[in-house]
Formats: sequence, C-alpha cells, structure tokens
Amino acid sequence: MDPRTTTELEAHLDVLRAAPSAAGTLAMVVRRPAVNEREILTVGELDPEGGLVGDNWLSRATSYAIAEGRHLEAQLNVMSARMVSFLTDDADHQALAGDQLFLDLDISVANLPTGSRLAIGDQAVIEVTAKPHNGCAKFVSRFGQEAMEFVNSPVGKELRLRGFNARVLVAGEIRPGDPVRKV
Repeated sequence: MDPRTTTELEAHLDVLRAAPSAAGTLAMVVRRPAVNEREILTVGELDPEGGLVGDNWLSRATSYAIAEGRHLEAQLNVMSARMVSFLTDDADHQALAGDQLFLDLDISVANLPTGSRLAIGDQAVIEVTAKPHNGCAKFVSRFGQEAMEFVNSPVGKELRLRGFNARVLVAGEIRPGDPVRKV
C-alpha cells in the first residue's frame, strides 16, 4: 500500500472526528519485546510498575528518567485505531506504529485532557500523561512523510492523531474488543 497523501488524510478527518467520545473499544494490543519486534496479543496484562507486561518500555528508559520518575509518563503509547487503520489495513504493519494500545475512541485533547482516566476491560485503568507523543523517523519510514506531517500538524495535535502517552494506574488483563470508557 502506498503511503497516504495529505489530501487523502484530510478527507479522512470526518471519520476520525466521529470516534465515540465517552465509551469505545480496544481494537489491538501490541507488545514490543525488543527493538523492531512486535507481538499482536489476544490477551495483555497491564501493571502499574511494568506497563504492558513483556514490553521493552522500561529497558529503553534512561537512568535519569527512572531516577526522576519521568519514565512512568510514557509507560504506554496509545493511538487511534481509526487513524492507524487508515494508514494501512494490515495488522502487522499497523503494529509497527510503535504503540501498544489502539483505541476506537475520541482521543483528542479536548475529550481526554492530561490526567483523564480510561477503564479498559473489567479492571485496568490508565491515565493520560502530559508527555507529548510525536511522529518520528521510524513513523516516516513506515507510513510516509505526509502522514507524519499530518499527525504533527495543528489539527493532528488537537486530535492526537499520533496518539498519547499514558501510565497504568490499576492492573488488569485486557483483550481486543474490550470496552474502553472514561472514568
């Protein structure tokens, strides 16, 4: 699939804006056991200290970030399922976005300001953190320059089309198809 053009991305904005605002669905869970490795999970376990169990998040944190507790601000990377599925319809390619959770939910700044909490499934709760989540060189190589510029544009930032960072507050098992709701 060729990378989406800016015109195609802009034409998709109405679909992105139509995501449910109060309650949605967990579309995909992806664990990153090592650099450039992805595992699409049927069951994931969220833990307040370890993030997504088995993910390499903590091994990539700097000692300074850990000492200051800043590493917890990016325990999870969360992206719009509508956005990633428009970039590519292949689940393995979607998993390369680098995020662990993909939600069919309005993840805009207006709907989920910093500090917002989301319940996923029966027990797990995550919290939106202030740390920005931006497109990078890997995102460009996987989805194209125009896609990165779009997700980092003013409207892209407003809608959080690249996603957001979060931390785990309450442990629990999560599965694709689980309900996600604001708490």
